Amino acid sequence: MTETATDTGTAMAARAEDLHRDYGRGGAAVRALRGVSVEVESGTFTAVMGPSGSGKSTLLHCLAGMDRPTRGAVWWGGTDVSRLPERRLAVLRRRRIGFVFQAFNLMPAMTAAQNIALPCRLAGERPDRRLVQDALARVGLAGRERHRPGQLSGGQQQRVAIARALVSRPAMLFADEPTGALDRATGHEIPALLRAQVDEEAGTCVMVTHDPVAAGYADRVLLLADGVVAEELHRPTAARIGERLSLLGGGGR
Repeated sequence: MTETATDTGTAMAARAEDLHRDYGRGGAAVRALRGVSVEVESGTFTAVMGPSGSGKSTLLHCLAGMDRPTRGAVWWGGTDVSRLPERRLAVLRRRRIGFVFQAFNLMPAMTAAQNIALPCRLAGERPDRRLVQDALARVGLAGRERHRPGQLSGGQQQRVAIARALVSRPAMLFADEPTGALDRATGHEIPALLRAQVDEEAGTCVMVTHDPVAAGYADRVLLLADGVVAEELHRPTAARIGERLSLLGGGGR
């Protein structure tokens, strides 16, 4: 797949152009996104924040190909994925995207290894045991292959969910409030892990969060309000993020 690049030669993993997303019709319509244009460079970590209802999760889902914009376009490299038929998009999403949910979404009766391999099986593919073990090792859970979710802490369960997203070596990893179901101390382990994946594996990550400390691990922070990007911060401290976020009305989910 051809990658687009900036004038400096940096490849763009994804970009949104004049993105609008409406839910409902007529006077009852909710305008979640109102003309958002953003670029995500390969090998970077971006955090998306904003008050409740600001459109941050909608933006994430549109960028990840999980939701389609009402107007505008989403590009992965040189491909306009917002125009692809659903079947082609699903195949491309499986090959290029990893997604981490707030609620882990693990199958309680399956072991960690089986949970990680589940997307491969659902796609009709035979999972590679070595890749599964490598994914567990990358998130610090080597040797936990046979543990079921009930035998793991919340932080360890989220690590399994991240390993599941990473097992196919995706070009981009999207995380929607990955620390939201965890206590604060445990939750800060997750963005540190995502930061390490970007640094050590030359990965690309976009994360929605309400936590300024978690966002502080990112290269940049996009602050959304009322469906538009209100501000963009580069390498900010948690204190700076909290200060700017408070002016928009709080963290929200």
